[in-house]
Formats: sequence, structure tokens, C-alpha cells
Amino acid sequence: MYAPRLTLPHVLLALLVAAIWGVAFVFTKLGLDSFSPLVLTALRFSASALPLLVVPRPRIALGATVAIGLTLFVGQFLFLFLGITHGVPPGLAAVILQTQSMFTVALAAAIFHQYPTARQATSLLVAAAGLACIAGTIGQEFDVWALLLMLGSPLSFAVGNLLLRKAGQSDMVALMSWLSLVPPLPCLALALVLEGPAAIGTSLVAAPWIAWVSVLYLAFAGTTIAFAAWGALLRRYGVATIAPFALLVPFIGAFASSLVFGERFGPLRLAGMALVLAGLAILMVPTRRRA
Repeated sequence: MYAPRLTLPHVLLALLVAAIWGVAFVFTKLGLDSFSPLVLTALRFSASALPLLVVPRPRIALGATVAIGLTLFVGQFLFLFLGITHGVPPGLAAVILQTQSMFTVALAAAIFHQYPTARQATSLLVAAAGLACIAGTIGQEFDVWALLLMLGSPLSFAVGNLLLRKAGQSDMVALMSWLSLVPPLPCLALALVLEGPAAIGTSLVAAPWIAWVSVLYLAFAGTTIAFAAWGALLRRYGVATIAPFALLVPFIGAFASSLVFGERFGPLRLAGMALVLAGLAILMVPTRRRA
């Protein structure tokens, strides 16, 4: 099947989306300096749901909407926020989150008996070795529980991927907006029970302007705009052409975190990050034959 050649404007758009998602890890850390993971999740998706006022409801069952919203949004971002809150640096979190591709392949094999090819199996082994190296740095900024919380994010992301693929929707703006209705209520309810209304109110009143900028960035740039652009590129060019641009996200996230927060990576952690990214490259970058 013929795949159109990428034009320069679309290359720049793909690079912009990767940059938006990479920088989002910095804004996540800035937001978590003022809001708890539950409150930040509720605020982010309350804002990103606003476009549903002008976009049609996607043709997807209510049960599927709730399931995708709970995994793709609540699970992915709540575990991500919890991991960062418990000490996982934003740059390292950007790399760990991208293992969702490997979890997706593994879950597809376990649930749908879509067993990985030799290429996919190699990528899984390489990425697993990278995660093992990262686990070897436990005890520096974070403990084993923080890493386990962080790994819940790509795992939930992978489940959401499979559910989203099954739903087969194409209007990403409408879909992301309506899915954004799912996280606010359960997250806010949990926050009220675990943190109390007084603590939530205090955090909202005392939050500096950068915390609110972070909420708006994560909601509109990181969710609505980036997902809409990414979905449009995928529909036009296909996964094999566009997906490799996602490899830039952890590089940009790590670089931005090092600039803003002074994050540094020791030899073992660098080796682990390199192995994870190598595994992603094996999985995502098409060979000449595949292309």
C-alpha cells in the first residue's frame, strides 16, 4: 500500500508534538509542587474536557468511554504523578513512560494471543535490561515503591492503547475531550476522602501562577492539541512513518529536566535509559523491508 512522503510542514508538526510531550514532564513537576497527584489529575482533565462544548460526541459506548478514560488517562497520569511525587526525576519518568510500547506488545500476546515477532521480542528483552539497570539506581532519589508506582503508568497506558485501538475512533479532538470527562470525578472524590476539603482548598488558593500555567499546558497543549495533531498525522501517513518521532519525547523530556531542575544521570542510569530507548528504536523504527 502506498504511503505518502512526509512533507516539511508535517515533519515540523511531528517534531512540535514530540517537543510538547517532552516539555510536559517539566510542567508536571512544576504542577506537583503545588497540587497533589489527585488534584492535578482532576484539574488537568477538567480543563481538557472543555472542547466537548463544541465538538460532537464520538460514536463509542459509555462503558468503553469509561474503560478507556480510566486506563489511558486516570491510570496513566495518576501513576505518573505519584511516581514523580515520590522521587522519580521527570527526565527518567519520560523514559520509563515510553515503555508503554513494550507493555502493549506483551499484553497483546497475553490477552489476544498476538505473539511477538523476533524483532518485537528482541525489543522487549533490550528494554527489560534497561529497566533492570534503572532499578539498580534505587536508593538515590527514589525507592522501589516509587519505581513500582511509576511502572503502573506505562502499564495502564498500554491497556488504554488496546482499548482505544478496539474502539477504532478517528476524531481525536472529540474523543480526547469526551474521555477527559472520566478522570475529574473519581480523582476529586478520592482527594476529598484522602486529603480533605481544607487541604484541597488551601492548595488551590495558595498555588502560584506557574502551577496554573502547568495545568493549562498539560490540558490544552499536552492533551487536546498534541493528541489531535498526532492523530491527524497517523491517519495521513500511518504508524510506521509517524511513530518513530515519539522516540524524541524522552530525549526532550530528559534534556528539559536537566535544564530546569538540574537533573543528572549517573553511568548506570544512563545505560538503562539508553537500553530502553534502543528497545523502543528496535520496535518502532521501520526497516527498509518493512517500509
